[in-house]
Amino acid sequence: MQSDQTDPELGDGTLEELRKAVVEAALPNVVFDGWTDKTLAEAVEDAGVDPKLSRLAFPRGGLDLAIAFHDQCDARLGELMDAEDMSNLRYSEKVARAIEVRLEMLEPHREAVRRAVALFALPTNAAEGARAIWRTTDTIWTVLGDTSEDVNWYTKRATLSGVYSAVVLYWLGDESPNMESTREFIARRIDNVMQFEKAKASFKSSPLGRAFDSGPGRILEKIRKPGQGAPDMPGRWRQ
Repeated sequence: MQSDQTDPELGDGTLEELRKAVVEAALPNVVFDGWTDKTLAEAVEDAGVDPKLSRLAFPRGGLDLAIAFHDQCDARLGELMDAEDMSNLRYSEKVARAIEVRLEMLEPHREAVRRAVALFALPTNAAEGARAIWRTTDTIWTVLGDTSEDVNWYTKRATLSGVYSAVVLYWLGDESPNMESTREFIARRIDNVMQFEKAKASFKSSPLGRAFDSGPGRILEKIRKPGQGAPDMPGRWRQ
């Protein structure tokens, strides 16, 4: 990339292409040095990127490098899911399949994911890690056609965030062929969620549930999902 491209008005598209090149160059070194500023500096040099531009793309150094990798995997997940034929699957099976697809994509980079998990587990980075997982679950629900606008938008993503986090930790220690143990674990966790949803539906139809909906539950009806382009930001209230 030419070093004269230092205009601070660079478009997001240019920076995103830069991030892709740097992440690709960084992956071999992440295994040894983690998602660090050292790894970033070496990747910037290996990718032939202007260091001034890299500071625009990765202002927080190695942390932003890890986030870029995570978000690029989300984008790829959306593409892969669009190409999947899931017409014969139940909805719960579609959710499970989406998680499987993301892990299959990550399989060659398992150690890089392990390093990212360790990075996001640090107290100073925990919020960024939670937002990254939230964006992953938003990608899954969106590609599966979720149209919820109310508090269900949040509960779906919050529930799946818990499932996905547990699955990733399980997968990191799974040595079974073709991730068979992980696939079974995913199925069990999704089944647990479905049982919870059935219990919730039963509660809502009960006298106590109807009383809740007519009282405190009316407040929840005002909660709306975030505006366009901000899936990890707070929502808004319906007027």
